[in-house]
Amino acid sequence: MEIQKTQASTSLPLGEGQGGAVKQEFNITVYTENQIGLLNRIAIIFTRRKINIDSLNTSPSEIDSIHRFNIVITETEDVVRKLCRQIEKQVEVLKVYYHTNADVIWQEMALYKVPADVIAEKVQVERLLRENGARAVVIRKDYIVFETTGHREETDNLIKVLQPFGLIEFVRSARVAIIKDSEGFNSKLREFERREPGEDVIENEYLNQGQKVFTM
Repeated sequence: MEIQKTQASTSLPLGEGQGGAVKQEFNITVYTENQIGLLNRIAIIFTRRKINIDSLNTSPSEIDSIHRFNIVITETEDVVRKLCRQIEKQVEVLKVYYHTNADVIWQEMALYKVPADVIAEKVQVERLLRENGARAVVIRKDYIVFETTGHREETDNLIKVLQPFGLIEFVRSARVAIIKDSEGFNSKLREFERREPGEDVIENEYLNQGQKVFTM
Protein backbone atom coordinates (compact mmCIF):
# COMPACT_ATOMS: atom_id res chain seq x y z
CA MET A 1 0.00 0.00 0.00
CA GLU A 2 1.25 3.49 -0.79
CA ILE A 3 1.85 5.94 2.02
CA GLN A 4 0.53 9.43 1.41
CA LYS A 5 3.39 11.94 1.60
CA THR A 6 2.57 15.44 2.76
CA GLN A 7 4.17 18.77 2.03
CA ALA A 8 6.77 20.04 4.45
CA SER A 9 5.40 22.01 7.37
CA THR A 10 6.02 25.71 7.76
CA SER A 11 6.01 25.45 11.57
CA LEU A 12 9.16 26.15 13.56
CA PRO A 13 11.41 23.12 14.19
CA LEU A 14 11.17 21.57 17.63
CA GLY A 15 14.58 19.91 17.50
CA GLU A 16 16.92 17.96 15.28
CA GLY A 17 17.36 14.25 14.75
CA GLN A 18 20.32 12.33 13.45
CA GLY A 19 22.11 14.03 10.58
CA GLY A 20 20.50 17.40 11.35
CA ALA A 21 17.00 16.37 10.19
CA VAL A 22 14.26 18.59 11.62
CA LYS A 23 11.95 17.15 14.25
CA GLN A 24 8.38 18.38 14.46
CA GLU A 25 4.93 17.15 15.47
CA PHE A 26 3.32 14.66 13.09
CA ASN A 27 -0.24 13.35 13.17
CA ILE A 28 -0.44 9.70 12.09
CA THR A 29 -3.90 8.52 11.03
CA VAL A 30 -4.45 4.75 10.95
CA TYR A 31 -7.60 3.07 9.57
CA THR A 32 -8.02 -0.44 10.95
CA GLU A 33 -10.35 -3.32 11.53
CA ASN A 34 -11.52 -3.45 15.14
CA GLN A 35 -9.44 -6.37 16.40
CA ILE A 36 -8.32 -7.27 19.93
CA GLY A 37 -4.58 -6.86 20.48
CA LEU A 38 -3.96 -4.50 17.54
CA LEU A 39 -3.34 -1.48 19.78
CA ASN A 40 -0.66 -3.39 21.66
CA ARG A 41 1.10 -4.47 18.45
CA ILE A 42 1.07 -0.90 17.12
CA ALA A 43 2.46 0.42 20.41
CA ILE A 44 5.30 -2.13 20.26
CA ILE A 45 6.39 -0.68 16.89
CA PHE A 46 7.03 2.65 18.64
CA THR A 47 8.55 1.07 21.76
CA ARG A 48 11.13 -0.91 19.78
CA ARG A 49 12.31 2.32 18.14
CA LYS A 50 12.29 4.20 21.48
CA ILE A 51 9.79 6.74 20.15
CA ASN A 52 7.52 8.44 22.67
CA ILE A 53 3.82 8.79 21.78
CA ASP A 54 2.67 12.31 22.73
CA SER A 55 -1.03 11.58 22.17
CA LEU A 56 -3.11 8.54 21.19
CA ASN A 57 -6.80 8.48 20.38
CA THR A 58 -8.89 5.67 18.91
CA SER A 59 -12.52 5.93 17.84
CA PRO A 60 -15.01 4.69 15.25
CA SER A 61 -14.48 6.18 11.80
CA GLU A 62 -16.89 7.36 9.12
CA ILE A 63 -17.18 3.73 7.94
CA ASP A 64 -19.10 1.19 9.97
CA SER A 65 -16.88 -1.46 11.67
CA ILE A 66 -13.65 0.42 10.78
CA HIS A 67 -11.74 2.23 13.53
CA ARG A 68 -9.46 5.23 13.32
CA PHE A 69 -6.31 5.83 15.36
CA ASN A 70 -4.84 9.31 15.71
CA ILE A 71 -1.24 9.17 16.99
CA VAL A 72 0.90 12.26 17.65
CA ILE A 73 4.69 12.03 17.82
CA THR A 74 7.59 14.46 17.55
CA GLU A 75 10.07 13.08 15.01
CA THR A 76 11.72 13.64 11.64
CA GLU A 77 9.70 12.97 8.49
CA ASP A 78 12.00 10.13 7.47
CA VAL A 79 11.39 8.30 10.75
CA VAL A 80 7.63 8.90 10.50
CA ARG A 81 7.55 7.54 6.95
CA LYS A 82 9.30 4.32 8.02
CA LEU A 83 6.96 3.96 11.01
CA CYS A 84 3.91 4.23 8.76
CA ARG A 85 5.26 1.50 6.50
CA GLN A 86 5.76 -0.78 9.49
CA ILE A 87 2.25 -0.09 10.81
CA GLU A 88 0.74 -0.87 7.39
CA LYS A 89 2.31 -4.34 7.52
CA GLN A 90 -0.16 -5.30 10.25
CA VAL A 91 -2.85 -7.50 8.70
CA GLU A 92 -5.76 -5.57 10.22
CA VAL A 93 -4.45 -2.14 9.12
CA LEU A 94 -6.17 -0.84 5.99
CA LYS A 95 -4.38 2.48 5.42
CA VAL A 96 -1.96 4.86 7.14
CA TYR A 97 -1.46 8.58 6.54
CA TYR A 98 0.84 11.12 8.18
CA HIS A 99 0.49 14.90 8.27
CA THR A 100 2.02 17.94 9.94
CA ASN A 101 -0.06 20.18 12.22
CA ALA A 102 -0.47 22.60 9.32
CA ASP A 103 -2.32 19.91 7.35
CA VAL A 104 -4.92 18.98 9.99
CA ILE A 105 -7.67 20.58 12.06
CA TRP A 106 -7.20 19.44 15.64
CA GLN A 107 -8.52 20.01 19.14
CA GLU A 108 -8.02 18.77 22.69
CA MET A 109 -10.54 18.93 25.53
CA ALA A 110 -9.59 19.67 29.15
CA LEU A 111 -11.37 19.63 32.53
CA TYR A 112 -10.39 21.72 35.57
CA LYS A 113 -11.70 21.28 39.14
CA VAL A 114 -11.38 24.28 41.47
CA PRO A 115 -12.74 25.09 44.94
CA ALA A 116 -16.12 26.80 44.67
CA ASP A 117 -15.65 29.13 47.64
CA VAL A 118 -12.33 30.54 46.42
CA ILE A 119 -13.63 31.13 42.91
CA ALA A 120 -16.83 32.75 44.22
CA GLU A 121 -14.91 35.10 46.53
CA LYS A 122 -11.99 36.15 44.34
CA VAL A 123 -13.02 35.80 40.70
CA GLN A 124 -15.80 37.07 38.51
CA VAL A 125 -16.68 33.67 37.04
CA GLU A 126 -18.39 35.00 33.93
CA ARG A 127 -15.32 37.04 32.99
CA LEU A 128 -13.02 34.06 33.67
CA LEU A 129 -15.06 31.82 31.37
CA ARG A 130 -15.39 34.42 28.64
CA GLU A 131 -11.70 35.33 28.52
CA ASN A 132 -10.58 31.69 28.36
CA GLY A 133 -13.33 30.23 26.18
CA ALA A 134 -14.41 27.89 28.99
CA ARG A 135 -17.74 26.81 30.44
CA ALA A 136 -18.85 25.41 33.77
CA VAL A 137 -20.01 21.79 33.42
CA VAL A 138 -20.52 21.00 37.14
CA ILE A 139 -21.27 23.49 39.93
CA ARG A 140 -21.34 22.15 43.50
CA LYS A 141 -21.01 23.71 46.92
CA ASP A 142 -17.46 22.40 47.32
CA TYR A 143 -16.09 22.66 43.79
CA ILE A 144 -16.69 23.80 40.20
CA VAL A 145 -15.56 21.91 37.08
CA PHE A 146 -14.67 23.97 34.03
CA GLU A 147 -14.30 22.61 30.49
CA THR A 148 -12.43 24.12 27.57
CA THR A 149 -11.50 22.95 24.08
CA GLY A 150 -8.60 24.12 21.96
CA HIS A 151 -4.94 23.70 21.16
CA ARG A 152 -2.37 22.74 23.80
CA GLU A 153 -1.31 26.34 24.42
CA GLU A 154 -4.92 27.36 25.09
CA THR A 155 -5.66 24.58 27.57
CA ASP A 156 -2.29 25.17 29.29
CA ASN A 157 -3.09 28.85 29.66
CA LEU A 158 -6.17 28.17 31.79
CA ILE A 159 -4.03 26.01 34.12
CA LYS A 160 -1.88 29.07 34.84
CA VAL A 161 -4.98 31.20 35.42
CA LEU A 162 -6.54 28.73 37.90
CA GLN A 163 -3.42 27.67 39.82
CA PRO A 164 -3.52 30.69 42.19
CA PHE A 165 -7.09 29.75 43.15
CA GLY A 166 -6.23 26.22 44.30
CA LEU A 167 -6.59 24.06 41.19
CA ILE A 168 -7.61 20.63 42.57
CA GLU A 169 -7.53 18.46 39.45
CA PHE A 170 -6.70 18.80 35.77
CA VAL A 171 -7.09 16.30 32.94
CA ARG A 172 -6.65 16.67 29.18
CA SER A 173 -7.93 14.40 26.44
CA ALA A 174 -5.95 12.92 23.59
CA ARG A 175 -5.91 14.90 20.36
CA VAL A 176 -8.67 14.48 17.79
CA ALA A 177 -7.80 15.56 14.26
CA ILE A 178 -9.39 15.78 10.82
CA ILE A 179 -7.26 16.02 7.68
CA LYS A 180 -7.91 19.32 5.88
CA ASP A 181 -7.66 18.12 2.27
CA SER A 182 -8.93 14.57 2.73
CA GLU A 183 -12.11 13.30 1.06
CA GLY A 184 -12.34 10.64 3.75
CA PHE A 185 -11.41 6.98 3.71
CA ASN A 186 -14.88 6.12 2.42
CA SER A 187 -14.03 7.46 -1.04
CA LYS A 188 -10.71 5.58 -1.02
CA LEU A 189 -12.54 2.37 -0.22
CA ARG A 190 -15.06 2.89 -3.04
CA GLU A 191 -12.22 3.63 -5.46
CA PHE A 192 -10.44 0.42 -4.42
CA GLU A 193 -13.62 -1.62 -4.93
CA ARG A 194 -14.10 -0.05 -8.36
CA ARG A 195 -10.55 -0.91 -9.43
CA GLU A 196 -10.59 -4.43 -7.95
CA PRO A 197 -14.18 -5.65 -7.84
CA GLY A 198 -14.80 -8.90 -6.01
CA GLU A 199 -15.15 -12.01 -8.16
CA ASP A 200 -18.48 -13.78 -8.38
CA VAL A 201 -18.68 -17.00 -6.40
CA ILE A 202 -18.35 -20.03 -8.67
CA GLU A 203 -20.28 -23.08 -7.55
CA ASN A 204 -18.31 -26.29 -7.33
CA GLU A 205 -19.96 -28.66 -9.79
CA TYR A 206 -19.03 -31.64 -7.59
CA LEU A 207 -20.24 -30.05 -4.32
CA ASN A 208 -23.48 -32.06 -4.10
CA GLN A 209 -22.18 -35.18 -5.78
CA GLY A 210 -19.86 -36.47 -3.08
CA GLN A 211 -21.28 -40.01 -3.16
CA LYS A 212 -20.89 -40.29 -6.92
CA VAL A 213 -17.41 -38.78 -7.11
CA PHE A 214 -15.84 -40.67 -4.20
CA THR A 215 -17.58 -44.04 -4.65
CA MET A 216 -15.03 -46.62 -5.72
